[in-house]
Amino acid sequence: MSVHYWGLTVISFDQVHKRFPGGYEALKNVSFDIGEGEMVFVTGHSGAGKSTLLNLVAAIEHPNSGSVIVNGQNISTLKSRALPYLRRNLGLVFQDHKILFDRSVFDNVMLPLQICGFDHRESVKRTRAALDKVNLLEREKAHPIALSGGEQQRLCIARAIVNRPSILLADEPTGNLDVDYANDIMAIFKSFHQVGVTLLIASHDETIPRQFGTRILKLKQGAMQISQSGTGQI
Repeated sequence: MSVHYWGLTVISFDQVHKRFPGGYEALKNVSFDIGEGEMVFVTGHSGAGKSTLLNLVAAIEHPNSGSVIVNGQNISTLKSRALPYLRRNLGLVFQDHKILFDRSVFDNVMLPLQICGFDHRESVKRTRAALDKVNLLEREKAHPIALSGGEQQRLCIARAIVNRPSILLADEPTGNLDVDYANDIMAIFKSFHQVGVTLLIASHDETIPRQFGTRILKLKQGAMQISQSGTGQI
């Protein structure tokens, strides 16, 4: 397996603490670095802090203390008007999909480009390329309700990569899929890794990351327990 890692740190957590109203501590003094082109998995039980960690990278949440640096920018000091520019370099695959069911597959994927003000012709080109990458080009006119669970997840991935981000974040991307669909999704992520995209993937299933032989960050009740390499390949 080809692993691209050039040493440049693109995500850095330094003693990050995140507490929500009511006193719930989602993350406790978490520190790690991720290099450009790495594929890293975050594992742990439900409620361990995996989703919160990804939301901090995407600046959806902000830490109470410590620093989160993404592509050289400190999330805590960014002005709200700067966040869209940060997120243009991020692809987000959410656990709850956030699909628009009143729009076609094509329109769901093209929406981020429209929001960013891309030229229409370029948007169409990029949308079809993203759908082709996840083998959904033939379903571009369908509505999401007509897709299987695995196809809906591939739709989410196409929407996440249509901006051609340098960092891809995925929250439990195989959580509700059977084994065959899960393998298809992970093969897509592997292909992104092979062309140098940085991936940070949250998964409660530790058998999946161990197949890749890449780094695993393990959370337990908000604290980092383990940072290790996987033991196999896919």
